[in-house]
Amino acid sequence: MTEKNMNPSRRDFLLGTGATVTALSLADLLKPFEALAETPKKGGKFVYAGIPSSKHKTLKKAKHPYYGLEIRTTITYDRLTWVDENLNVVPQLATSWEAIEDDQTVWEAKIREGVKFHDGRDLTVDDVVASYNMHKHKKLGTSFSKKLLKKIEKVGSQKVRFHLLSPNSELPWWMAEYRQAIMPADELSKMGYSGNGTGPFKFAKIDPGRRVIYEPNENYWGEGPYLDQLEVISQKGVDPVNAYLAGQIDAILQADPGLVGQFKERDDTVVDFATSGDQILMVLPKVDGSVFSDRRIRQALSLALDREQIVRIAYNGLGWVSNDSHMHAASPDFLAKSPIRDVTKAKKLLKEAGYPEGITLPTFYYAPYYPEIGRVFQVAAESVKDAGITMPIEERPLDGYRKWRVEDKKKTRKHRFAMGPVGSRNSAANMFRMARPTYNESGYWHPSKEGDAYIEMYKKAMKTGDPVKRREIYYEMQSLLQREVPSIFLTGRREIIVHRDNIHGLKAHSQYWGLQFSKVWRS
Repeated sequence: MTEKNMNPSRRDFLLGTGATVTALSLADLLKPFEALAETPKKGGKFVYAGIPSSKHKTLKKAKHPYYGLEIRTTITYDRLTWVDENLNVVPQLATSWEAIEDDQTVWEAKIREGVKFHDGRDLTVDDVVASYNMHKHKKLGTSFSKKLLKKIEKVGSQKVRFHLLSPNSELPWWMAEYRQAIMPADELSKMGYSGNGTGPFKFAKIDPGRRVIYEPNENYWGEGPYLDQLEVISQKGVDPVNAYLAGQIDAILQADPGLVGQFKERDDTVVDFATSGDQILMVLPKVDGSVFSDRRIRQALSLALDREQIVRIAYNGLGWVSNDSHMHAASPDFLAKSPIRDVTKAKKLLKEAGYPEGITLPTFYYAPYYPEIGRVFQVAAESVKDAGITMPIEERPLDGYRKWRVEDKKKTRKHRFAMGPVGSRNSAANMFRMARPTYNESGYWHPSKEGDAYIEMYKKAMKTGDPVKRREIYYEMQSLLQREVPSIFLTGRREIIVHRDNIHGLKAHSQYWGLQFSKVWRS
């Protein structure tokens, strides 16, 4: 068995008790170099099970970057930039970019030459402009683009200019968002439905809601692709572990960390870990009558949770301790929570809030977004008992969960005491999500004096081009979140891929949707 791409972070000490490091021998850490001498070869088929999309129901929509079988549009489409496995923003269809106004409201990007769409036509700046006009369209576009982009214009044969509605000092990261796909210019209402992109693979066969088969793009501008065929089947009704053991699929994406030991013992299997991954969010409703309207209760719960124990038990040491913000621990802008746990202070806060004998919280709900999620909250609920907190937990079905959790029509239950998954993004996006007054990951923190102060700090950061000065603002924002605890970010999970040892070039990615297959090959 070969273990690849451990991607050790300078913040690995934050991953709970350090089990991630101590569980690996020197031989384990040296094994990634065994594959360096191998030369990629063409041919073969690769099959994996993807997370199903509720919007992938008709053949008409199946090729559109907004409605595919899953959120991974990197198979058929490119964006201007890409976030790599080490969470760095790198060139894709744009070769360079810069802010041309000090207040970060106007940016320019140079478009790569020599790129062709799947049908053989050349990529032009006009295609980029048309794509972003669709992305920002009031009815057709993405919510992110609508709120950020005022206008995009062609300013040269290979250059575009972005005019933003508000400053954004980290615009290149936004360009990498999975729905910011570049498509051939057409009537806006028609764009995306042809599936004609510039990515490494093109559509070959689609069974809506069930599977998609891709074939290589012979016009691809980058390295690869090497595979003759890539097939994605829906995880709905499929147990990825059993499918892998039965030889039906070649890889398990988002593998259960509790099974890593078993897979590492197999001679035919590779286990690959990303630097970071999704976080587990606990939303704290603050409607009238909610115990979480009292900051002391929120603080007490945060201090009572034994996050390091969750990492040890639920994640087999392969997770990381969150800091009650959207920021992930692998980011250089991450501010560690201190203390991580303080049961004595939690009890004191409960007493001050009128609960000297402890408190029973409302039922906390969660859904099986990840294989280990049940274990996570079992350990969490048990750990808070040390501070006198009883937290009943209940699992809900994944189908319809988000709508049930967020969009309930009863005003007093607009946002339940429940779990939500949060992906790893850049610092600006991380901080922004808590700044949106009604966003489902913000916990409805606003309006409030502290919430308003947080928004002002965010606006200041977005105008700050110097990353060092911007980091100081991010630290201040995280400190405020750790004091106020508008939401609890429990732990983070490192993305894990399990795959057969004859599959090469497949690397776990902290952003699940950012995983690419252009360099994957089969021996």
